[in-house]
Amino acid sequence: MNKNYSSPELYYKRWLTPHLIDALNDASILVLTGARQVGKSTLLRREAPFCDFRFLNLDDLDTLQQAKADPGSLFIGADRIVIDEVQRAPDLLLAVKQAVDQHPGRYKFVLSGSANLLLMKHVSESLAGRAIYFELNPMTLGESHQQPPPSLIKDLLAGIWPEAGRLAGPTPALPPLLLRGFMPALLTLDQPRAWTRWWDGYVTTYLERDLRQISQIDSLLDFRRLMILLALRSGQILNQSDLARDADLSQPTAHRYINLMETSYLFKRLPPFTANRSLRLIKSPKVFWSDPGLATFLSGYYEETDLQDAREFGFLFETLIFHHLQVLSQLLTPNARLFYLRMRTGQEVDFVVQHGRKILPIEVKLTQKPGYDDAKHLRLFLEQYQHAELGLLITNGREIKRLGRNVVAVPWTVVAGSL
Repeated sequence: MNKNYSSPELYYKRWLTPHLIDALNDASILVLTGARQVGKSTLLRREAPFCDFRFLNLDDLDTLQQAKADPGSLFIGADRIVIDEVQRAPDLLLAVKQAVDQHPGRYKFVLSGSANLLLMKHVSESLAGRAIYFELNPMTLGESHQQPPPSLIKDLLAGIWPEAGRLAGPTPALPPLLLRGFMPALLTLDQPRAWTRWWDGYVTTYLERDLRQISQIDSLLDFRRLMILLALRSGQILNQSDLARDADLSQPTAHRYINLMETSYLFKRLPPFTANRSLRLIKSPKVFWSDPGLATFLSGYYEETDLQDAREFGFLFETLIFHHLQVLSQLLTPNARLFYLRMRTGQEVDFVVQHGRKILPIEVKLTQKPGYDDAKHLRLFLEQYQHAELGLLITNGREIKRLGRNVVAVPWTVVAGSL
C-alpha cells in the first residue's frame, strides 16, 4: 500500500466500516474482499477493533509456508485473527472452519483477500453458513472528501424527495476524475502522468502476479488484449461471442479469461431486470469496470482533451455512477440489488435498484440542463412496475429539480456524497 496513504494524517474513513464492526458481533468469520489496492489491509490495521487482532499476511512467504505446512500453529496464543490475502492458501480455511466449529464463541476471524471467495468453489464450501461477506470497493468521492454517506437512495426508496434547489459551487470536472480513478493510493498524486504510471504498474502487477495465483494463463498478451476490448465496452451490454471474435480467441478461452477478471474484482456484470416477464427484454448482462480510472486507462485515454471527445466518455461517466451506486447499495441491510433494463424496442433504464419489494429506476444523462423529455424512459418504467413509485435522473448539473409528478433530477455529486 502506498506509504503516503498509510500515514495517519491521510487515513480516510470508509463508509463500510460501521457495518463490518456490527457484523463482527454476529459471526465468528468475517470475509472482506475486493480488488488489490482498494484499502482492505489499511482499514483492518487502522480501525478498532480490527487493529487489535493478530495480523497475518500471506504475502509474507514465511507466513505462507507455515499456513500450508501447519496452519493451526498460526492461531496459538490468539483468538482474534486477521488473515490477509487468504486466497493464497485456500486449504488454510479448513483449519479456520475446524477452530470455529470445535470452539464455538471463542474465535473471531477476519479473512481478507483480492479474489472473490464466493466464486472459488473449494473456498466457499469451507465457509458455508459460517461467514458474513463484505466487499470493499475503490473509494467514493464522498469518502475522499471525508463526508458521510448520502441518504438519497435510501430516502427515495422510502418515498422521500430531496429538497429542490441549486447546489453551491461549480460541478467537479469529470475528465480528471475519470483519468485518475478512485484507488486510495491515487489520492496523493495530482498529475495525469503520475496517474497513468500508477495504473500501468497496477495492470502489470495484476497480470504478472495475481492472475498466476488464481489460474494458468496461456498468453498474457491475449489476456491483456481482451482486457482492453472489455474496457472499451464498460457500461455496455456484454456479447461474449463478439468479444471473443474481436480478441481473436476461442469462446471457451474468452469465457475463462472474463471469469478470471470477475473473480479478481476488475469488473462486474450487471444483470437485466426481469420482473415483468410479459415484456420483450434483452437478457444479456451489462459490464462495468470496478474503477472508472482503470477502464479509462485500458481504453487508451491519458489526456483530458482525448477523453472529453471520446465516444466512450458517456459510458465511462455511467461507470463512475455505477461505482457509487454499488457502494451505496451495500450500505443497506440487506444489500440492495442492482440491475438494468433494456427492451428490444430500444427503451432503456440504466439502473434499477431493488430493495425488498421497493424499486427505484435510475437514468444517467451527461447533461447540465436536464429537461422533461430526458425522463421519458423513467416514466414508462413507472407505468409498468407498480412497486416503483419514484424515478431518479442523475445529471452533470448542479440543480435538484422535479421533472414531473414522480421523477427528480439530481447532480451526480449528490449520489457520490460530495456536494
